[in-house]
Amino acid sequence: MIDRQRLVQTFLDLVRIDGPSGHEQEVTRFCATRLSSLGFSTETDAAGNLFAKKPGRGQPLMINAHTDSVQPCLGIKPVVEGDRVHSDGTTILGADDRAAVAVILEVTRVLSEDKLGHPPLEVVLTTREELGLRGSKEMDYSKVSAKTCITIDHAGPAGGMVIAAPYQNRLQAIVHGKAAHAGVAPETGISAIRIAAEAIAAMPLGRIDSETTSNIGLIHGGSARNVVPERVEIDGEARSRAEGKLQVQTSAMVDALRSAAARHGGRVDVTVTRNYDGFRIGLESATLQRLMAAARAIGIEPRLEESGGGSDVNIFRTHGIDAVTISVGYGAGHTTSEYQDIPEMVKTAELLLKAIVM
Repeated sequence: MIDRQRLVQTFLDLVRIDGPSGHEQEVTRFCATRLSSLGFSTETDAAGNLFAKKPGRGQPLMINAHTDSVQPCLGIKPVVEGDRVHSDGTTILGADDRAAVAVILEVTRVLSEDKLGHPPLEVVLTTREELGLRGSKEMDYSKVSAKTCITIDHAGPAGGMVIAAPYQNRLQAIVHGKAAHAGVAPETGISAIRIAAEAIAAMPLGRIDSETTSNIGLIHGGSARNVVPERVEIDGEARSRAEGKLQVQTSAMVDALRSAAARHGGRVDVTVTRNYDGFRIGLESATLQRLMAAARAIGIEPRLEESGGGSDVNIFRTHGIDAVTISVGYGAGHTTSEYQDIPEMVKTAELLLKAIVM
């Protein structure tokens, strides 16, 4: 059975390891050592993704989480208060997605210690998920054979199962103005910052509707306080679970940039990149049916949820893998208020264990 104290300790050990996106190697080594001790063969690919395999009977099953964390995530000091874990407030906690990694390590240990029968298991721990799902995008898919996958990477109490997630476009723009001395001849310059500011102010941003969001996350420009700025770089995104709405939102953002540039005599170079495709999972999904049955078997009523965030599942499903994301009990992700609910993490471990052995 799931050992709550051991699970929590593994989680605390994991979040104390620095693992910002692109620098997850120590987390990967920690997991490879644990899984190797349980009889898994382990290897990594060129993208740094960890693959751990153990033979079993029946059709192979893939179990997935990611090893990286968003900033600020260096020197995390977890604090346990009752049934909840949080950071000391100076960093995130890293429950997204170390709670999932801890669950996987605990469940694989229970399988080994209790000598429970299971299908061939393929544990896949990806890198750089927080940088646009880059680990799963660059993954060597020849290293996995499973066509079903349980991914743990969702907020909320145990039992949440993501059946829809958005498409995402990345919008990168370079605004070109004209430099001039700000005190001597400002009228001869064209401010790229003013163009960018007016464009951003004109964009529909934030929550657009129940399926669509957008954001400008990064902006950089100017060379000196007394120089009319000639260049500004903007990095933003748009998401929607409806592809048509995504195109409308993206066009509105691009049009706002071009209109502002034309109004002031500047110009703008815009690049729109599809970061990932969305998905919608029907009840015919074998993985979803497996998870729903496992949840009910341990007394949890499944919650079928639509997400505003992407995950490795967005990429796995384009490779023909019937992957479904489940929740693990964290909240306030990507903020210094992030927390992990311990009982919900335990329930998620029980759910995963049941889904594997049933």
